Amino acid sequence: MSEQPQFSITVDQNKYLPEGGREVHAIVSVESTGGPVAAAPARAAEVIIIDTSGSMSYPDTKLRAAVAAAQTAVDTLRDGVMFAVVSGANTATMIYPREQRLVPAGERTRQEARAALRALRAHGGTAIGSWLRLADELFDPYQDGIRHAILLTDGKNQHETAQELDAALFRCTGRFVCDCRGVGTDWEVAELRKVSSALLGSVDIVADPTDLVADFQAMTEAAMGKAVADVALRVRTPQTAKVRFVKQVLPSVEDLTGRRAETVQQAGDYPLGAWGTESRDYHLCVEVEPGEVGKERRAAWVQLVVPGTGGQPEQVLATGNILAHWTDDEAASTKINKRVAHYTGQAELAEVIQQGLEARRQGDEATATARLGRAVQLADEAGNDAITSALRKVVDIEDAATGTIRLKKNVDKADEMSLDTSSTKTVRTRRDEG
Repeated sequence: MSEQPQFSITVDQNKYLPEGGREVHAIVSVESTGGPVAAAPARAAEVIIIDTSGSMSYPDTKLRAAVAAAQTAVDTLRDGVMFAVVSGANTATMIYPREQRLVPAGERTRQEARAALRALRAHGGTAIGSWLRLADELFDPYQDGIRHAILLTDGKNQHETAQELDAALFRCTGRFVCDCRGVGTDWEVAELRKVSSALLGSVDIVADPTDLVADFQAMTEAAMGKAVADVALRVRTPQTAKVRFVKQVLPSVEDLTGRRAETVQQAGDYPLGAWGTESRDYHLCVEVEPGEVGKERRAAWVQLVVPGTGGQPEQVLATGNILAHWTDDEAASTKINKRVAHYTGQAELAEVIQQGLEARRQGDEATATARLGRAVQLADEAGNDAITSALRKVVDIEDAATGTIRLKKNVDKADEMSLDTSSTKTVRTRRDEG
């Protein structure tokens, strides 16, 4: 197998705390560079899940576009990658191959998969949990490699209970990564976000079915660029300290706190999924016992780790320190680290957008105005032009600096859903550094 990318950890923080101070905040930036552009083919597996419920035939362009997108995804797979295509309706069934297994991508299997996809017909309902359970069974023999699924739906999960979906997500968490896409506007963002969040993937709207091909190609290319599976951020703390939270803040906001897996005493692992050549940022908050003024100690020790395979020990890919230094210099202890402040604002931005859109759907215009106004203000402060542009399709902005807005009376549902899906996406903006 080719040499893997090189990983590094950079910690950005204001380590100075006032006398009696307890909370230490830091942005941990993880970057992987060099190495191969892809994992060895035998260590990668892909499952493409296409919604074939009856609604996919109205209009019929949806199913045709989904078939074309799935065919493109199959064509994008590297030779040797293990793959399958699944049909999702009231239950999940195999499209290709017919047997419940994965097959290696090659000229013959790609042709057979494309032919099987052309025969698809839409009928039945939607039971996403059953689709995920079949994907999990297909991935089961390949737990030592990259495991990625694409899930496309056009509707709500109406043919199984919320408890059944939750049970499926509980079973699948940590087993594979799943990127979710909703085509059209009759699906629920919160529902697909629950799936993508649990499975460390992304969620987005494809309002126009003709855009599916490009989107599926991009997702598959990104998956083929992953080189290291099952990376975790291990956070070690002294006995007198504890982790308050761990959140991914770039490229999207995702709270990882509840996913902690205890390893050894005073250490826990937070799953980060598979990695290629990329960078991500994490916001950590650690509570420490106050120290004497002038004293400095390590509040936490962060490590990037991957499990060992074939009886080999785990690997530590990179390390970093989070420090605490108590001081009576008020200027030093009250200075807010700019990157911590930026990402704190980005997390609040995601929250207020979702709250504002939900209030708007419920007819609570006062709350919607207040929340979306705050979103406009935060996006302006951060220089997040993409979110500001999405907000302008839902509100009229009178003064971005103060968050003064008016709700638009008529809003295209696709624009509202696009704002919702993009609310958790973050970027390093022009005001982030320095």
